[in-house]
Amino acid sequence: MPFEPVILFFLLGLLAALVRSDLKIPGVVYEALSIFLLLAIGLKGGVELARHDVLDLALPALVVVGVAMVIPLACFPILLRLGRLPRADAASIAAHYGSVSVVTFAVASSFLATRDVPADGYMTVFLALLELPALLVGVFLARRGQGQVQWSTLLHEVLAGKSIVLLAGGLLIGWIAGPEGIKPLDRLFFDLFKGMLAFFLLEMGLVAAGRLADLRRAGPFLVAFAVGAPVCAGLLGLLTAGMLDFSVGNAVLLATLYASASYIAAPAAMRIAVPEANPALSIGAALGITFPFNLMAGIPLYYWLAVHMNGAFS
Repeated sequence: MPFEPVILFFLLGLLAALVRSDLKIPGVVYEALSIFLLLAIGLKGGVELARHDVLDLALPALVVVGVAMVIPLACFPILLRLGRLPRADAASIAAHYGSVSVVTFAVASSFLATRDVPADGYMTVFLALLELPALLVGVFLARRGQGQVQWSTLLHEVLAGKSIVLLAGGLLIGWIAGPEGIKPLDRLFFDLFKGMLAFFLLEMGLVAAGRLADLRRAGPFLVAFAVGAPVCAGLLGLLTAGMLDFSVGNAVLLATLYASASYIAAPAAMRIAVPEANPALSIGAALGITFPFNLMAGIPLYYWLAVHMNGAFS
């Protein structure tokens, strides 16, 4: 079975941090890589969206977003009662796990391409749509009955954030340009995508290693949650994909979206809306455990399940 080589770059960064190497990715390079990846994913989705009737995606989008709202609502009582976490921390972590990781989605797309498994570019539309709702649910859970949320500030922070602006902007540009219009940019944004993703994952390995100490202080429950939650959410994604008659490739991407946890948009939103929540817990779980788990075991697991769910996908 083909192996996804970009994951080795993540492992290299993880190992370098664990052995205390002086390897570092300059902050300006990290920012440039993140901008490139977000734009490239958006452009690819927009080009594919131009091949479809937008209205045909309305119903699947409503279903995908509606089902995704179950994830933070299910995570919250588990964290609050079984994990015995403070309400603010439980709501913040639930919001992180209800939101999505763009980089995990990119790795899943690369994983499918390595295996020549087709997936529709319009799945990027769901990526953009799933960023916000879970964050709003998390804030509601944290502030229910308190009336202390400045919703306008929160919405501006999320909607005007880098990830949404670049993803939505790329989608719009790709949709307007179409397959023919975007061809002059193919070599930059599409041919170089895997190489840029490899550099970004190298940095993610360095960062993830630094979050392991936070989880050791948090205890075994949160570590178990950070592995169990994505598996359950991934299964929910596969069931939803089957209901929508998705292809195997689309099913894997939806399972990956549901199983991923945000470590970019969610921390920014929670910092504003729930400042008393401990960011070390949410970011440590999402980036220190769930992110590497999905890269090394989760995505192959969702693919294996999708392939073996005979008759569920078109």
